[in-house]
Formats: sequence, C-alpha cells, structure tokens
Amino acid sequence: MKAVGLMEFGGPEVLRVLELPVPEAGPGEIRIRVRAAAVNPVDALVRRGIAFVADAEPPYVPGMDAAGVVEQIGAGTDTDLRVGDRVMAVVVVSGTHGAYAEQLVVPAESVVRAPAGTTDVEAATLPMNGLTARMALDLLELPVGATVAVTGAAGAVGGLAVQLAKADGFRVIADAAAKDEQLVKELGADVVLPRGAEFPDLVRKEVPEGVDGLVDTAGIAAQALRAVRDGGRVASSVGGTQVPDERGIETRFTFVPQYAREHAKLDRLRELTEADRLTSRVARTLPAEQAVEAHQLLEAGGRRGRVVLTF
Repeated sequence: MKAVGLMEFGGPEVLRVLELPVPEAGPGEIRIRVRAAAVNPVDALVRRGIAFVADAEPPYVPGMDAAGVVEQIGAGTDTDLRVGDRVMAVVVVSGTHGAYAEQLVVPAESVVRAPAGTTDVEAATLPMNGLTARMALDLLELPVGATVAVTGAAGAVGGLAVQLAKADGFRVIADAAAKDEQLVKELGADVVLPRGAEFPDLVRKEVPEGVDGLVDTAGIAAQALRAVRDGGRVASSVGGTQVPDERGIETRFTFVPQYAREHAKLDRLRELTEADRLTSRVARTLPAEQAVEAHQLLEAGGRRGRVVLTF
C-alpha cells in the first residue's frame, strides 16, 4: 500500500511516499480504505520525533484523523458497520500506524459512520480535533449554564470547542483577531473579544468574578489565567504549557489517545455535525504525494481549518 512517512526525523522535507505491507484487521478491529487524512500540529511533532514514535523503529507514518470506507472487519468484531460503509476514525500513531496511508487498521471503538452530507475530506477534520475539544470541556467538569472562555477560538480545535460548549449549554466568551471576529460569532460564541494581552481584562469586564473555566487552544493559559475565577479550572490542548498554580485554579491537559476508544463521544460528533451544530473546516486539499507542501503550510500557520491529504 502507499503511505506517506519518514525514515528519519526532521523538517517537512523528510516526508516521502513509502510502500508498506497492507495491514490485516484482527478481532475487534476494522480496516479502512483511507480517502482523506487531516494534517494536524501533532503530526509535525511525530515528524520531529517528539510525540508517539520516539521509541519506535522507522518508517514512521503520521496522522491521527482519517476518513474513508470500511474495507475489512476482523473476525468476531462487535460492530454495526459493514464493508463499504463510509466512516471516520481517530488514530493513535505508533511507528507505521498512522492515518497517512491507503489502508489503516484501528480498533472498532475508534470508528464511526461519517456524517451524512459531508465529503471524506470534510469528515477527516473531525475525529481528533473534535475529541480534543470534547476532552477539554469534559476536564472542566462544569454544570450547564457555566461560563467558559475559549482562546484560539478561530482555530480548528478552538472553533469546535466553542460549538461543543454551546451544545453543552455553556455561555461562551471567545477571543478572535479582527479578521476572524465574524467567523467566531458564526460558530456561536456569545461574546467575542479581541485576542491579545488585554483579553483577560476584557473578560473581567464581561464577567467581573471571572469565568468558571478556560479552554486554552492557543498555548496562552498563563497569560489568560486572570480571566478565570478563584477555584475555577483550565483545560489546555497545548502540551508543555506552563501555568502558575494560583487562586485554587486547577489546570488539566488533554491527551486525546485516552479518548481514542470513546466510541459514543466520537459518534456524538457525527450527530452534531449532521444537525449543523459542528462545522468541519477545510483550508486546503492536497494529494498525498504533496505532503511536504502540506506540512510547510502547517508550519506557516494562519489557516482557518485543516489541510487535508487525499489518497
């Protein structure tokens, strides 16, 4: 099968097209014929040897988001899916096991039907990003009616966090650059404030006592902490973020592999997408052979949505 991966860690230029054996689905597993794989920031960490593959042997295949069709179902697998069904899946990368490949085997719990009305490219942007946002909100452990601030709200994970927070019944205060203000409003934020150093003070003007929780998808939790009330919570999707321990505020970090088998949560992303309450956002589509360019675009930043590779 064709895959995109690397033999040694480095910049985008180390990515190349590889020929790898077709994996077989065992009990409890499903093989997907991948049509689309989203390119996410964590893929650059895999490429650089920082995440998931440091102890594995090459070749290394990145990719945590996939969409395509069911190609094989392992013997005795408990699933209502059938060969030929359109699906999306979240992938835990390990060596050659990543979504940048024509065929991919994952646990049945990591696969759900693709949302009706979406393309494979659109569906590929939802699993990992959506589960990251879902986990962040779950880590806050807040009641319905609570007020949540979201940083990086115009980004892929931040935008989904805004929409999921609204679906959970929260009041949402989000940040945005001037050019993204309308986008974030359309995602459903109740209040949109300018991003930057003044964001916490502006939040306090809206909520003098501070918000109940902060979802940080921009890696600025330390700077935004004063927007959070005493005893509140912070959930960050940016690993390595240093957050002061103050005023009884607890900080927790997302690690989406812990949700890789949360089938009901993944399927809820499908339901909300079909109900037009979640938005799949594609910045650009490129053939798998142009993965180097896709990672260059990823590292350049500034796109509102994901670059997606097609196979």
